[in-house]
Amino acid sequence: MATAYQFIVDRDGMRLDRFVSERAELSRTHARRLIEDGDITVNDLTAKPGQKLAAGDIVRVNVPPPPPSHLVPEDIPLSILYEDDDVMVIDKPAGLTVHPAPAHPGHTLMNAIISHVPGLAGEEGTLRPGIVHRLDKDTSGLILAAKNRQAQAELMAQFQKREVKKVYLALVRGRLSPEQGVIEAALGRDLHNRKKMAVVSRGRSAATEYRVVEYLGGYTLLEVMPKTGRTHQIRVHLAAIGFPVVGDATYGAGSPYLKRQFLHASRLGFRLPSSGEFVEFTAELPADLKQALAAIA
Repeated sequence: MATAYQFIVDRDGMRLDRFVSERAELSRTHARRLIEDGDITVNDLTAKPGQKLAAGDIVRVNVPPPPPSHLVPEDIPLSILYEDDDVMVIDKPAGLTVHPAPAHPGHTLMNAIISHVPGLAGEEGTLRPGIVHRLDKDTSGLILAAKNRQAQAELMAQFQKREVKKVYLALVRGRLSPEQGVIEAALGRDLHNRKKMAVVSRGRSAATEYRVVEYLGGYTLLEVMPKTGRTHQIRVHLAAIGFPVVGDATYGAGSPYLKRQFLHASRLGFRLPSSGEFVEFTAELPADLKQALAAIA
């Protein structure tokens, strides 16, 4: 069960991460992570770890329940497009959660990965060994996993420097114009629903580039290139400009053509940790998305 706190700041000048660490009895690292994930607000606005507080500020803290304490290998089939001693490129199906959480402690991509690479489970002392980026449960497509500490650090550095090429295919309601552009809007937790993200004035900066691939009646097929990696970024940004992803019941509406959102990680490019060579991989649209396109064409 999540734990919630509310504190009233009694003096000026203290950093938010230090204040939360002291008042909620959390490590500074844990406090910073909660702030970055939008689980801590100041006067009902998202904030940054180094933000200086003023007397009278109201700090609300939501501490999610801890994940399960260990991973259990599960023999779940994986579609592996590439593998070497350092990395795996996996074509993840829709419906498969990437890593465990209290609501789904098993049958995740991580359970499948540690079954395929048995020595990985204890590699990092964490429930996310090897995982260097995220895909939503109902988003299909390419995801990258590291098989050792050195490779994981190298890949994470590439993501932080925005050197990794990520291209998604998304079908949205409406005819989006202009045919290419960049959506820039800060994102944070929705203040009315902590399970959702939203465009908020004091959220974390986020940018999403898009290009129209094809107009299909009252729909638009897009290539989408997120320049940052915020939670639900593509879905929230497209909904915010009035073009929600088809089938996205969280940020738009359901669809008679699909049981999940039309979002697919179709291309992924990065430098191999072993050689520095830039490689790029492509994943075809899965059958349900092909059928949706055929139904509306």
